[in-house]
Amino acid sequence: MPIARKRPVTKSGKPRARKGVKLKPTELLPPQLRLESVPEELRELAGQVEADGGSVLAAYREPLGGNALLFAALPVDKVEPTSFQRDVSDAHVLKLTRAMDKTRRYLDPIIAVRESDGFKTPNGGHRLTALKELGAKAILALVVPEREVAYQILALNIEKAHNLREKALEVVRMYRDLAGLDGGRKESDFALEFEDPSLVTLGFAYEQKGRLSGGAYAPALKKVDQYFDRPLRESVAVREERARKLLELDEAVSGAVEKLKERGLTSPYLRAFVVARINPLRFIKGQPPSYDELLETMTKRARGMDPARIKSEDLARSGGAPEE
Repeated sequence: MPIARKRPVTKSGKPRARKGVKLKPTELLPPQLRLESVPEELRELAGQVEADGGSVLAAYREPLGGNALLFAALPVDKVEPTSFQRDVSDAHVLKLTRAMDKTRRYLDPIIAVRESDGFKTPNGGHRLTALKELGAKAILALVVPEREVAYQILALNIEKAHNLREKALEVVRMYRDLAGLDGGRKESDFALEFEDPSLVTLGFAYEQKGRLSGGAYAPALKKVDQYFDRPLRESVAVREERARKLLELDEAVSGAVEKLKERGLTSPYLRAFVVARINPLRFIKGQPPSYDELLETMTKRARGMDPARIKSEDLARSGGAPEE
């Protein structure tokens, strides 16, 4: 069993801050987080909760930034998932409903933000669906007054169930939603929400081809993709063009894979082998090529790949991840 590595500590014995982390938490103690009444900044939101048939159970301040939040019971029919979170998995919902049926308890509040026609949850689609299936009339939620938290909450979601396709589709749905609502802000302003620029490009590509083997291209894209310092509404067209070039590359790779199969070479690693074979990045030291240059080079190499020059032992040595 691997031994967990201890974090470096300061002279006072506190863990050293991680690189890039600038947050200085409040020094609020547990009793100071409790609010005896709803503060002024949340009264309008509390009124909306009550007007929708919900009930404010408590108001409190969270311990890191001291931001005031509401703990509320909301009618389930007034809550919907945001459009940009991953699709609901029936298997996951089944597991949740069985667990709730066995424990006869609901112990995991969702996050909710106010919309004009009710509330949206950016992280509770499965729990909401399970409660609706079980016939519950209410759901417990931490109601956040700032709508932008609905986008940032995905950065806090480190659930391992997300595969690359699900994550990329979440990002592109969020991207389109933001482009419509806040399209004047630069794409680079949303680095936290999108996590990585390659996920944006992959998301646009997955929209066009749901069975894209994005995992084969992700390592290369991470090295050459970047955020744009231009408004989101203008960046959409550029992302769509990048996705088109990625799909063009995928088509060329698929053609090379078929040629190898015709020669009798069969392996779950064929696509990964072809992509590794045509990827020049491993031989480049220093500044990598641009996104367009890399994809054009790889596409040209895939189309020109000679299957007669590939030996079975080359494939056996390649390893790599099988196709998704």
